[in-house]
Amino acid sequence: MAVYSSTIAQHTTGGTDSDDAKSHHVKNCFGRTTKFRNPHPSAKEINFTDILSVMTGRLTGKYKWPTPKLEDGLLNVVEPKFLESRTGSTQLRATWLGHACYYVEFPSGLRVLFDPVFEDHCAPVKSQGLKRYTPPPCELSALPHVDAVLISHSHYDHLSYSSVLEVQKHHPNAHFFVGLGLEKWFKASGIENVTELDWWDGVDLKLDPQSPKKNANVEDSHSSDANAEPITARISCLPCQHGSGRGMLDQNTTLWCSWAVSSGGSSDEVPSKSVWFGGDTGYRTVYKMAEGEDDYGPEHQDLPRCPQFKQIGEKFGSFDLGLIPIGAYAPREVFSPVHANPFDAVEIFRDTNCKRAMAIHWGTWVLTPEEPLEPPKLLKEALRRRGIAETGVFDVCDVGESRSF
Repeated sequence: MAVYSSTIAQHTTGGTDSDDAKSHHVKNCFGRTTKFRNPHPSAKEINFTDILSVMTGRLTGKYKWPTPKLEDGLLNVVEPKFLESRTGSTQLRATWLGHACYYVEFPSGLRVLFDPVFEDHCAPVKSQGLKRYTPPPCELSALPHVDAVLISHSHYDHLSYSSVLEVQKHHPNAHFFVGLGLEKWFKASGIENVTELDWWDGVDLKLDPQSPKKNANVEDSHSSDANAEPITARISCLPCQHGSGRGMLDQNTTLWCSWAVSSGGSSDEVPSKSVWFGGDTGYRTVYKMAEGEDDYGPEHQDLPRCPQFKQIGEKFGSFDLGLIPIGAYAPREVFSPVHANPFDAVEIFRDTNCKRAMAIHWGTWVLTPEEPLEPPKLLKEALRRRGIAETGVFDVCDVGESRSF
């Protein structure tokens, strides 16, 4: 198979995030950015009291916490099948590897991995309550190619130390793209191929095929990829509404983000395809309501919505595929600022002008007290409300399953 080397040219997407393009930066008295914030009225910072209320509710039984186990088999897990060759496909191909992790194969030959976390626990300490209840569908070593790894933020269910090291071990030429402030963490972990970006900034990535080497790891010139052409892609770091932190002392000191990736040409042989990865995000802040009350009811239409998703849709026109979070949303009065529920997810889908979408951020760990299989059920209801087909537009799939777009 062809081996590629990468070159990167940085660019500015030129978004319309706000009148002040750096309004998400929090600066000290010397003008230096020390942390980041969500700059719009749709957001609210989750504080210690919010978290304490959830913990107390769990202990008192106010919130019935699900306890699924691996052996329960709540979701189907299938062995993924990847394209061994980079050439020959005219469709975008996306494989769900659990939670927010997707592996995307572009017709151009580009291979992108989003938020790989293959650990059993999404926490700095092992806890039965945070253990996976669906296994990864494969080992990271099973991925045939990885050119770019995109990380949405530093929370443990999106950034895994052992997983990124495993990616680097099997794909030493892979380049990691992260939000501002995270480059230091990667370099301290021994990963040098890393670029950090601010919202509305991006890179033009070019992958040039290298001459095949005759050794045990690289096939000879008769490989199906031996006459490979250069691969080009545009990767853009974009806003979302969330937070970051891996401990008590680094809260919001690194930037959270969504990502856009486009790659390909204008010919039928290598069509251009685009993906928007939502990572982890909220959409509106919902205050405490009566049990069963619909926060999308007529009386709540004036709740501020995050404007950044419409800005993304307006800037990019449309995306062939959106990877959009639907889980970890209960209780709403606590988590709505940072986690979309299925009704939020459908609005985000519409705002960003995605042609199709797949659901992420569910079905792997119990992070909040809604039932594990509730998100896909509510997604169907949310699609019905908007007059969108329940299947074939914004879907869920088995862990390890691939879909083409």
